[in-house]
Formats: sequence, C-alpha cells, structure tokens
Amino acid sequence: MKKRSLIPETRVKNPEPEKKDDNWIIWAAWADRITFEEIKEKTGKNENEVIKIMRKNLKPSSFRLWRKRVHNKSIKHRKKFQLERKKLREKIRISDIY
Repeated sequence: MKKRSLIPETRVKNPEPEKKDDNWIIWAAWADRITFEEIKEKTGKNENEVIKIMRKNLKPSSFRLWRKRVHNKSIKHRKKFQLERKKLREKIRISDIY
C-alpha cells in the first residue's frame, strides 16, 4: 500500500510536458499567458519556428483555429500585452471616477 504524504497531490487535466520536447512548445503556444518571447527564452525557438512546429503537429483545422486565436489575442506578444493592459487600467480608472 502506498503511503500518503501530507502534501496534497494536484491532478491537472493537461499537465505541463518537459521543456525539451516539442510537446512543450505546442502546450506553451496554446497557453494564453505564455508569450512568444518566453518560448524563445526557454527553448530558443522564435515565432516562425513555433508556427512551423504547430503546422506540422496539429490537424489543419486545429492549426487554423490556433492561428486565428493567436492573431486576435494581444497576449502572445509582450509589447501588445503591455499596451492592452495599460488601456484596461485606464478604462478601469475612468469608470471608478464616475
């Protein structure tokens, strides 16, 4: 019988794969909060290489869905994310005044 530890075990539906694997790049590319800059820092793959990996490993319909999602979201690029965050803060500040 396996002894239970005092630390609770968190079970995740899609756990994070190892960073050495292409599966990590696919996982990170689908994650909204991981930017292309962070992927480059951790794996050395730039945005074009990530797109090629995604195109090679995903079904065509899944790839199109991902490209549409990445293109419309500002979160995948650090500069766009910071600009959107700044706009959101200003919007909140204005609504607090009124």
